[in-house]
Amino acid sequence: MHLIKPNMIAAAISSLFIAFSASAADHPLKASALVDSDWWWLAPQSPSLTVEVSDSTGAACNADLRIVVTTDNYVPVKEETRTVAIAPGDTARLTVNPGVTAPGFYRLSVLDGDKSLLSMNFGFEPENIVSLPDSRPDFDRFWSDALEELATVEPCYTLEEVDSLSGDKRKVYLASMKSLGGDTISGYIAIPVKEGKYPVHIIYNGYGVDPWCVGADDAPDWIHFIPFARGQGYGKKYNKYGDWVAYGIASPATYYYRGAFMDVVRAIDFIYQLPQADRDNIFAEGGSQGGAFALVAGALDHRVAAIAPYIPFLSDFPDYFNIVHWPAEPVKKAAAEAGLSDEEMYNTLSYFDIKNLTRRIQCPVLMGVGLQDPVCPPHTNFSGYNLITSPKEFVIYRDLGHTVDYSDWNPRVADFFKRNRH
Repeated sequence: MHLIKPNMIAAAISSLFIAFSASAADHPLKASALVDSDWWWLAPQSPSLTVEVSDSTGAACNADLRIVVTTDNYVPVKEETRTVAIAPGDTARLTVNPGVTAPGFYRLSVLDGDKSLLSMNFGFEPENIVSLPDSRPDFDRFWSDALEELATVEPCYTLEEVDSLSGDKRKVYLASMKSLGGDTISGYIAIPVKEGKYPVHIIYNGYGVDPWCVGADDAPDWIHFIPFARGQGYGKKYNKYGDWVAYGIASPATYYYRGAFMDVVRAIDFIYQLPQADRDNIFAEGGSQGGAFALVAGALDHRVAAIAPYIPFLSDFPDYFNIVHWPAEPVKKAAAEAGLSDEEMYNTLSYFDIKNLTRRIQCPVLMGVGLQDPVCPPHTNFSGYNLITSPKEFVIYRDLGHTVDYSDWNPRVADFFKRNRH
């Protein structure tokens, strides 16, 4: 495996200091963290952060600041008060030793009274985070049955050329097909004009993303397929599920992602029968929900050669729901309306928890993580990643939230797929 700690600060960031501030705009004190070790550490190193504090008015200032360290789900780790003296037009630096010894991701907060000057995540030994699988005894049978049911659905593949999106080297088509339960799923596909067999790059999509397509001639030696799960993307106008993540929570058999995970497989079915596709070189990528789908592709369909999920969704539900408001709130609300206890809700979700699927993955994996991600926190990313037994590598983008630095990520993915071509 590879531990990757790139120096990939986006060009827009010109300072050596990065601030994650929730303070009022008119509050004179400002705090930022000195970039060090990409804000995650491996033993025997001990996490240590340098915080710079300044007065935006340029005046001298003395302040008693609260330094608070918690786990990512807000369990207290350490709290102290530090006095800083700031000379006119100058800054003060504080060295914070969080005192963490257990693998995990943590939150550092700096406060002046009730005003937050700095709130940021940092990590320690991410590959040693342990979140044990909690799959039900019939987990494998559940997904075997779903795959068998999908196989009975006549796919009825169609391709409709989209002239406005096509180019000289690749034609773009709207591909449509039937998936589990007879639902129609669709997505754009770019296919080279020149006769031959081509590697395939499937890009699974994030939650609620609108239809889009790659540039027709951007990669003339590849097939790009951008499918959407049921009721999403091109299918939003036919959405019968409402809020997808909450739909059908009363039972694993009715939960939205049973069908959506089968849509992931149906997209690979479509590629596999495509005459221009090189069946040995089918690759999958995706971010957020699409990251979960890329992991599902590797777990439930071994026809993919390698996968590149980033900021993946739907993992480690009990811990996840202790960290985030969304999607916890709509799912819990739907569960309560269905008369489910928390235990029953989590039993349903366990069938769709990415960490319960990742041990089935056999292909190489590249994962991208946003260290400051408030939507799919890094803890949840690693809960599944750490259970993968196939070759794997990750990259953490220290400054970023629910995204990656595409100027770094895209060429990294291209190189990763190139290294894993057959």
